[in-house]
Amino acid sequence: MHRRKQPRISSIGFYLAVIFFIAGCTGTDPEANIDQWKAEILSVEKAFNDMAQREGLTKAFEYYAAEDGVIRRSKKVIKGKDAIRKWYENDVRPNETLTWTPTFVDVSQSGDLAYTYGNFTFTYPDSLGNLKANKGIFHTVWKRQADGNWRFVWD
Repeated sequence: MHRRKQPRISSIGFYLAVIFFIAGCTGTDPEANIDQWKAEILSVEKAFNDMAQREGLTKAFEYYAAEDGVIRRSKKVIKGKDAIRKWYENDVRPNETLTWTPTFVDVSQSGDLAYTYGNFTFTYPDSLGNLKANKGIFHTVWKRQADGNWRFVWD
């Protein structure tokens, strides 16, 4: 008697199911990572703002700038952490303050770049000593450094 070979579909299906199961177990939820990274950025933004209030703009911008960070001030592009520090040392006057609050944050899928934007208030004394305030919108680009810390590369 001639026996007919049974198709091996069931064993192939079994192996595919095992592969998909294992792949599903080892993967991470990308949305959970992004939510975590967004929370990190919001925390860094708050710490940056708080440091600016406690220790001044020069120290805060120097600390949170990446080595290759860039700022645009007074229609100029200032490149590098040392140049940023020098610019603030020469430009910031007594009783000037800058406060900001991000209203939006997004992070790349890889978790190494992020950006924020939101509202800022720059307060300064006029020539008579009266406090004036300029309000506006800020935009900051953050990059995760080799040590895992976030530093701005554009502000």
